[in-house]
Amino acid sequence: MFNRLIHPTPPPINYYRVFEMSMDVDANQTSIAIVGMGYVGLPTALAFHQAGFHVRGIDISDKTIDMIRSGKPPFVDEGVTFSIPVGDSRWGVYTDFKSVIPDSDIVLITVPTPVKKDKTPDLSFVKSASRSVLESIVPENETIVVLESTVYPGVTRDVMNNICSDLDIEIGNHIHIAYSPERINPGDPLHSAGSVDRIIGCDDPNTGQYLADLYSCITAANATYVGPIEVAEAAKLVENVQRDIDIAFVNELATVLPKMGVDVEKVLSAAATKWNFHRHTPGIGVGGHCIPVDPYYYIDLSEKIGNKSQISTAAREINESMPLISAREILDLTKESEENTQKILILGYSYKPETGDVRDTPVLEMSKYLADSGAHIEIWDPHVDEDNFPEWSTTITNPLKGHGYDVVVLATAHSKCVGLDWSKLLKICKSPKLYDGRRALSPELMKEIGWEYNGTGFP
Repeated sequence: MFNRLIHPTPPPINYYRVFEMSMDVDANQTSIAIVGMGYVGLPTALAFHQAGFHVRGIDISDKTIDMIRSGKPPFVDEGVTFSIPVGDSRWGVYTDFKSVIPDSDIVLITVPTPVKKDKTPDLSFVKSASRSVLESIVPENETIVVLESTVYPGVTRDVMNNICSDLDIEIGNHIHIAYSPERINPGDPLHSAGSVDRIIGCDDPNTGQYLADLYSCITAANATYVGPIEVAEAAKLVENVQRDIDIAFVNELATVLPKMGVDVEKVLSAAATKWNFHRHTPGIGVGGHCIPVDPYYYIDLSEKIGNKSQISTAAREINESMPLISAREILDLTKESEENTQKILILGYSYKPETGDVRDTPVLEMSKYLADSGAHIEIWDPHVDEDNFPEWSTTITNPLKGHGYDVVVLATAHSKCVGLDWSKLLKICKSPKLYDGRRALSPELMKEIGWEYNGTGFP
């Protein structure tokens, strides 16, 4: 595997950039299997395919596989254009591990790592996928198995060791294991599989460097071997925990400064004039599969070693409180209404702009609190499938055709939400009250139109 020749690089397609191959990486002779065809797995698989590799995707969802086979992505990601091959001998997607893994040189596992109801790590997907992979390998092929899912230090080694022990497979002989965390940002073409830095943790330096060369074939950024597996595992946690803490701080400011008559956004903009200030924007909460989840993996790890993480725990408490704080602020705007039931229009439901991803969206909890308080909730999100909206809401297809709203809430800063005809929207509302939960609108402009502007961190 490490002595393969260079294969001519095909021209770049879409947003993926293809680079000169390492002397150790022969795309034409290398078969890569990607386990999990979601927001991470599919873009990664396409990037390797467009770099000239033989790629096979695996997913346990028949619906996902059927959509990909028809050339359609199984999710909405407005920031990215996917070109999915159909009828290409270097490409295929399957539900059966044993039809793919035995002939694969590299296996990348990109399955979810959520938390359970008690906020402890749920490693069931990693364990299940790893077992299915290892049960399907051919030992003499020396397959390289790379976990990309977010875990805490030690998980990759422990999971693989336990399964290999059961199957009489020797790590370092029959297989090689490594960890390389995914860093793709859905809905953001600037931070795609073709542009993010990659790090690789592996106990064997030769395998680690080979993987760095491999990932260099699909990214314009750096691909770096960083040493043992645990270094890369910990690095991924640190990245997202730090972001969660930073967001928690600005969210806390958004609950303190307005009581003093100070707009938190003006304060943050002023502070950002300093070269080393990390600028974040307060909002109704954080969602997705990383920021609301990964800190709990770190918290769990800290508790396991007897050193409780006070900062991360506090940050999670602050960020998780924001949907309810926002809901209460929204209800306060309707106190003067003479109607028993307030009608509230929520613009956006996904957890971030330009995607239809509703995983851990803070709008879920915020809208439920509003509905439980007696409000009639209508939600518009042009990127979210109809089946993914909450049952306590009414889904609408055009916010400008509604009427009688007591409050309009900007919950997700989709360009189509921010770019609405706000003058026309105002005319169909019963009240001019606006709550900007993402601080994406200009208070001055909204007031000029006639709205009573309110928002997260606004006095």
